Amino acid sequence: MMQIRVHSYESMGTFDGPGLRYVVFLQGCPFRCLYCANPDTIDAVGESKLTDPDYIVAQAVSFKPFFGKRGGITFSGGEPTVQAEALLPLFEKLHAEGIHICVDSNGAIWNKHVEALLRETDLVMLDVKEINDERHQYITGRSNAQTLRTAQWLEENKRPFWLRYVLVPGVSNFEEDLRALGEHFKDYSMLQRVELLPYHTLGVHKYEALGWEYKLKDVPVNTAEQKDEAERVLRMYFGDKLVVN
Repeated sequence: MMQIRVHSYESMGTFDGPGLRYVVFLQGCPFRCLYCANPDTIDAVGESKLTDPDYIVAQAVSFKPFFGKRGGITFSGGEPTVQAEALLPLFEKLHAEGIHICVDSNGAIWNKHVEALLRETDLVMLDVKEINDERHQYITGRSNAQTLRTAQWLEENKRPFWLRYVLVPGVSNFEEDLRALGEHFKDYSMLQRVELLPYHTLGVHKYEALGWEYKLKDVPVNTAEQKDEAERVLRMYFGDKLVVN
């Protein structure tokens, strides 16, 4: 099997899918999100370590007693689908061990390896940065067209997914965009959960360490009123599927 570029691990994550998760942060991402919490995972190589897939399987199996009925392994990043071809045989081995697999993805990459990987994935956590393509390009440097096509593929192929949306003041908290997001996804039957995530600056020190400018340094964290208003709008479309973090 091909080796995998791993940035880091989290042994017992509680914010990256259902239950307790063994989280594997992978290296490489096609987006350049202005508020990326893990900018050190963007570069294709960075400080990552080439890792034998069997090591990840062994680690996941060792944690399996703690997973219970809901937990499992989550691949995050970076963008996991960058390494879809290498991940596919690993996913097959994990499933042979009865381990639930989540992939946290921006949905921006599509090829035959990604399609095969998502068919082997139990739950996709799809990060939709903005429904408005112009604003999406401002945030990420890329169009959201493929992200939306990936969501449509998940729906058509009966693959369960969660939607994650970061509320950034003056960047992604416009009411018309929240309503457009709701209109776009409200009838998706495979959409199990919508997570409204607050904007935070926990990754700013990483930009300093990399010698990069953090371009949202003047953007404040969300006010309670901003979060309440976003929740009000999205609740109209998603009801109890909406979870506010």
